Amino acid sequence: MRRPWALYDGFENSRFECQANIPDGRNALHSARTECSAKSAQKRDPLKKRSFKDVAALANVSPATVSRVAKGQANVDSTMRARVRKAAETLGVDLEQKRNEKANIIAFMLSNRDLLHAFQARILFGSETYCASQDRELLFMSLRYSPNTPPKELHLPKILNDRGIVRAMILGGTNSSNMLNALRDREIPFAVLGNNVIGDWNPSEFDAVYSDDVQGAFDLTSQLIADGHRDIWFIGDIELPWYARCAQGYRQSMIEAGLQPRLSEIHTDDRQLGYLAMRSIVSRREPVTAVFAGSDQIASGVYEALRQSGLAIPDDVSVAGFNDSDGALMDPPLTSVREFPEELGKHLAEFVLRRIQSPHREPQHLTIPTRIVRRQSTRPVSAMALHRA
Repeated sequence: MRRPWALYDGFENSRFECQANIPDGRNALHSARTECSAKSAQKRDPLKKRSFKDVAALANVSPATVSRVAKGQANVDSTMRARVRKAAETLGVDLEQKRNEKANIIAFMLSNRDLLHAFQARILFGSETYCASQDRELLFMSLRYSPNTPPKELHLPKILNDRGIVRAMILGGTNSSNMLNALRDREIPFAVLGNNVIGDWNPSEFDAVYSDDVQGAFDLTSQLIADGHRDIWFIGDIELPWYARCAQGYRQSMIEAGLQPRLSEIHTDDRQLGYLAMRSIVSRREPVTAVFAGSDQIASGVYEALRQSGLAIPDDVSVAGFNDSDGALMDPPLTSVREFPEELGKHLAEFVLRRIQSPHREPQHLTIPTRIVRRQSTRPVSAMALHRA
């Protein structure tokens, strides 16, 4: 039913008559008062610029609570947070704009990876370059955490507790769903490198940028097959998502060609993985004419193992890598799939800045293509046969 309410609003301490829908119940009473207060504010002075104090009066909370909501701090009850946001919307107060005026820093967090990782460093460079072009500062930080820690128990860097300092996050390195959920629950805008998220997660719910490693691996394998190779091995720790995605493209190409996929089962660090896996293949006398290493670092270990076994590259075994971070410097220069980490970093930064400006936009996704760079570490099977003859 509609009942007339006479209240003294929080703006001018004056009596104001308002008709509002008043169902029974305490929450309904607060809603009615909010509705009346909003109408009062609009009637008194529709052109007056509203402040956090006005939002606090309308939401029936303290100005400090409004400030904590605006800063995105986690120590605010969800019901109270919703009331503050509703009051701000009613009064036309943009909490995000208030925060943006003070916070100019974007944080790049390298999760669970070596600080000197070349590929991640180039992603960081791309993010920093884009942020600088938009008059934003980039703050680098590193963090190691367990994927098994519940999101509410994750200890984030303390600087993230004050959203008046750090406005949003770029997630590099290796992340898991608990970190994504923790940032979302704390209302910290972020974008993530999708290739490196481990465990179960729903990519459609988050802003993510990918390198098209699946297609790149498919294209490289198809090139080796076109060169006449049939016994092609993939070496990479498929328990890690970036190698699993490369293995997916490799398998697809092999199966479409009617060939048997051959994968190493060794799990260790990159260079050591390449060395141990290749030594194992050779010692078991497995048929092999080409090796697809899941990274240039793995390929370096493959090179060492083949040389120790008295086998020449590419005369006896062709070797190809992935990411093209070291390929041009190897001997012989390594055929590799080139990724574009600076572009990944640039678009990650672009996504978080868009998210700041439009918090309620649909999740953003982008996949950056790759390119095969052919060098002297691979050759057609026919040329290998001529060398042996």
